[in-house]
Amino acid sequence: MTAPPVTRRLTVVTGHYGCGKTNLSINLALDLARERGEAVLVDLDVVNPYFRSSDYTQLLAEHGVRVISPTFAGTTLDVPSLSGAVAGVFAGSAPVVFDVGGDDVGATAIGQYAGEIEAEGYEMLYVVNRYRNLTQTPAEAAALLREIESSAHLVATGVVNNSHLRDDTTLETLIESLPYATETASLLGLPLLFTTIPVGLAEEFAEDERAAATCVEAYPIQAYVRNPWETSPGMNQEEPI
Repeated sequence: MTAPPVTRRLTVVTGHYGCGKTNLSINLALDLARERGEAVLVDLDVVNPYFRSSDYTQLLAEHGVRVISPTFAGTTLDVPSLSGAVAGVFAGSAPVVFDVGGDDVGATAIGQYAGEIEAEGYEMLYVVNRYRNLTQTPAEAAALLREIESSAHLVATGVVNNSHLRDDTTLETLIESLPYATETASLLGLPLLFTTIPVGLAEEFAEDERAAATCVEAYPIQAYVRNPWETSPGMNQEEPI
């Protein structure tokens, strides 16, 4: 069991398209449910119809995670019609993960709940991936966050390094991304909270002196999110957790 590296009941996950924020959101929700008995995953990614946490509702439900999603989640008609159930999470006690759209337009979906989120207190994780277009430099990544914050009416509390090359990710892929993540966090004046590690590389990463020298917390994660043309472990079968 992996302890989820978040401390608040409300966790907002945001970042650029393709950075892996949805897969991270799923991992966080599953680990929170294991640790605390239940969790809620709110799918507010109303921009991208292909990588949606709501596509993994069956897997999540089997492990104690309730999914709240827009009316049209699971179709290519992504009208931002949000259920009143979203407002209900603020009256509950279960830990909540918000999977937010990947730019300033997507971030507007959570902006309408900014008052309630601020009133309770929250963590907002800015997920970065060195290997994705438009955020390959720390300056590009930093500029994007400012746009997201403006639309969300919330401010990030920390940076998460989720740099990977999907199935081609190696130990070197992870090690080479650490300076990028550190510089991005420095430019933003935020802490680098943790770096995600594919579970198959977690032991190797932990034993590497270069990784140890960064003193960055490692968070092992499973790869649940797949391309639409690939078999999706979250939709039709359960991938080992």
